[in-house]
Amino acid sequence: MDFNMKKLASDAGIFFTRAVQFTEEKFGQAEKTELDAQFENLLARADSTKNWTEKILRQTEVLLQPNPKPCGFGCRLPAGARVEEFLYEKLDRKVPSRVTNGELLAQYMAEAASELGPTTPYGKTLIKVAEAEKRLGAAERDFIHMASIGFLTPLRTFLEGDWKTISKERRLLHNRRLDLDACKARLKKAKAAEAKATTVPDFQETRPRNYILSASASALWNDEVDKAEQELRVAQTEFDRQAEVTRLLLEGISSTHVNHLRCLHEFVESQTTYYAQCYRHMLDLQKQLGSSQGAIFPGTFVGTTEPASPPLSSTSPTTAAATMPGGPSVASLAPPGEAALHLEEVAPPASGTRKARVLYDYEAADSSELALLADELITVYSLPGMDPDWLIGERGNKKGKVPVTYLELLS
Repeated sequence: MDFNMKKLASDAGIFFTRAVQFTEEKFGQAEKTELDAQFENLLARADSTKNWTEKILRQTEVLLQPNPKPCGFGCRLPAGARVEEFLYEKLDRKVPSRVTNGELLAQYMAEAASELGPTTPYGKTLIKVAEAEKRLGAAERDFIHMASIGFLTPLRTFLEGDWKTISKERRLLHNRRLDLDACKARLKKAKAAEAKATTVPDFQETRPRNYILSASASALWNDEVDKAEQELRVAQTEFDRQAEVTRLLLEGISSTHVNHLRCLHEFVESQTTYYAQCYRHMLDLQKQLGSSQGAIFPGTFVGTTEPASPPLSSTSPTTAAATMPGGPSVASLAPPGEAALHLEEVAPPASGTRKARVLYDYEAADSSELALLADELITVYSLPGMDPDWLIGERGNKKGKVPVTYLELLS
């Protein structure tokens, strides 16, 4: 290898000078140029932005992929940092889509149903749940894809692009500041030496030869002061120029915040869409399992013992169910034939009635339904052929259909 000894020696000298300068600054023995308060605030905000962006990025990766695969060296790599993704990125090839946890669960359930018997009640239920989990897995993959493009990529771009540029310019500014302080110290020493050399000697005690030497030294130190002042002006100019460049980059952090704010809104939108899709898929699965529960377990009471939470809101279930995109409203869950049911002709079964506590207020959509008030107790029962999401409720001499999701069935 071809070593440049002059450059190596120069770098070693600069490193040693910097070390001495740092030590003197720590002990207060050297002058240090301080930045203005506004500049310091910009630096602090940039550092805070970088640190929190790293944390948000890392935790979002954990959210999108909670159980990453081992990397082979005992560590667990987060989403976006796997070895295969790194190789695909370096080869400029598209990363193949992976099977999500939901799709893998659906695959296992389908295989279990095939082996245990697809015509058995358990096998049929496994198939239905597997189809729902497959749809959930597909929705999860779409959400991960959208979140990666719209949210994670801008954060990584900032850390790997803009922040590296800012860090580079800050290092240059730091070096310019050290050069400026070194020039100030050199000028200060030169002036002190010049003042000492120009002191008028005592002719009674000093020989003429020493006077001549003193005058020559004074001239030399005068030249040294002029040279140090020139170097100081150059160093000050370079420092001011670099400070302005760094200031402009730091002020650009505000634009970064605006861009990250827009990406955050997109992330929330994609997450809302994902959870809405999950809600619809699980509601469909619940209806399928509820309609088959009576056939599988013919003597049991149709209904869930644990109440379902109102869709996305605990204050107004009817409004939340209506605003859920694509989600069926409470009134639409009742089949057309039940709306014309003559409730006065309906008698409670000899067995199968239960007490239920009302969880939320419910306003009846028509005369066939029973209005509910939160925390009141009513008697409920099911009739053959009824939609599993509805029960017949009685309160005193009033009777009507009530939604199961608004009730807590008591034992």
